[in-house]
Amino acid sequence: MSDSFTPLSRKDMARRVAQDIPEGWYVNLGIGIPTLVADFVPNEREVIFHSENGVLGMGPAPGPDDADPWLINAGKQQVTLRRGGSYIHHADSFAMIRGGHLDLCVLGAFEVAENGDVANWATSANDTAPAVGGAMDLAAGAKNLWVVMEHTTKDGSPRLVAKCSYPLTAMRAVRRVYTNLAVIDVTPQGFRVVEMAPGLSFEALQARTDAKLDLADSNKDPNHG
Repeated sequence: MSDSFTPLSRKDMARRVAQDIPEGWYVNLGIGIPTLVADFVPNEREVIFHSENGVLGMGPAPGPDDADPWLINAGKQQVTLRRGGSYIHHADSFAMIRGGHLDLCVLGAFEVAENGDVANWATSANDTAPAVGGAMDLAAGAKNLWVVMEHTTKDGSPRLVAKCSYPLTAMRAVRRVYTNLAVIDVTPQGFRVVEMAPGLSFEALQARTDAKLDLADSNKDPNHG
């Protein structure tokens, strides 16, 4: 079967995540694609973004004339501060994380396993994340963990797998995965597809995924049983 579809861009992936964040949640954004999420939450919706280096009430990326060189996120990118936002001590920032005060953490990852295991760091200096950093605290401390990442590696290898091959960041922690091809929930029965990129068939998505996929009831096609 030939599929004609356009994968989501990094900005589109971040926009899709932003759509699902409820009003009033405290949300940590990890390094990479997650940092873009703050750009797509409407001003009228109150979502309090947290950065582990000690920013609470983080806003979208600054315009060229609004950049403050002293205000950065954990990825060392310049950010803005929403009205009422604050700088906090690094220890206080991690007290929030470890104390279970964050409703959600959005992380990037190398791999997510069908049981919710997540791997977003590596032991090789050649990889982009050669140390676990604060991701371990965030994955364990946040009430919900969502992952946003490309569905496959550059060489086409699946990132949604039966078992992670990278060292684990956290076990059975991921609730939902957003990729450039689909939105997928992690359930006790494994991966359940909630949404797919327009034009992409379930068979084509499965071919790009190592673990078995199931369709959410709302997406069930009688031809798939």
